[in-house]
Amino acid sequence: MRIHHLNCGSHCPVGGFMFDGTSNGPLAHICTHCLLVETPDCLVLVDTGYGLKDVRRNTGRRLPFIWPLILNTRLREQDTAIHQIKAMGFSARDVRHIVLTHLDFDHAGGLADFPDATVHVMSGERQAAENARGFIARQRYRPAMWKDVKQWRMYETGGETWFGLQSVRDLDGLPPEILMAPLPGHTVGHAGVAIRSADRWLLNAGDSFMHVGQLDPTRPNCPAGIELYQAIMSTNRNARLDNLERLRELKRDHGSDVSIFASHDGVQLAAMRSAAP
Repeated sequence: MRIHHLNCGSHCPVGGFMFDGTSNGPLAHICTHCLLVETPDCLVLVDTGYGLKDVRRNTGRRLPFIWPLILNTRLREQDTAIHQIKAMGFSARDVRHIVLTHLDFDHAGGLADFPDATVHVMSGERQAAENARGFIARQRYRPAMWKDVKQWRMYETGGETWFGLQSVRDLDGLPPEILMAPLPGHTVGHAGVAIRSADRWLLNAGDSFMHVGQLDPTRPNCPAGIELYQAIMSTNRNARLDNLERLRELKRDHGSDVSIFASHDGVQLAAMRSAAP
């Protein structure tokens, strides 16, 4: 299987280094790392980032008002998954499956661009999104983004042990080289998605962490702005921190077999693009 690393949404919050740990100027540079997987039968998209209806201002309010202001979101059509996929010579119909780490607006905005795709998600995540309560939940979950999804595949917690992670399972209609690993905390039904590449596994850990320094097994570190954002957006702080520790252990014990990355770390995205065949 061939794996493409896409940036399907850029955020440039004021604060620079305080948010991404690398910028010298006043603005940070935070990506939305999605995967496009070429299987023998079809294309599989892991998260969608923002979609065409998000970047075209005449389609009604799909995005929340406050978070894009805080994040200083840059909405550009060329960054959407559908635009990038078409530039590779594929069509929307070639994307037959979408696997979501969670349903936050910056991970699910492009669902409408792939109307024929089956959408895979943890059942707890969809239930939380459909029954959002409170200010943050209503900001993060935007029902307009998934109202036209025709086919869902939802999964309960349960499965096998995989490199120390529990309840990891395969997905209906997808090859065994693509797995879902529950990693709740950021949201109720948050999950990681593991994909077997030529010589190792890739684990898209979604928003389980947001800066590569958080996986340092001896001296974990994180820019203050991102640390604050994670705290605000967590639905279960203890679960998030427990899973973060499990990811550190996974990197420490199986780092030669599994590459772990976060959705919003631009340094990791650049490195994985450079290493991709």
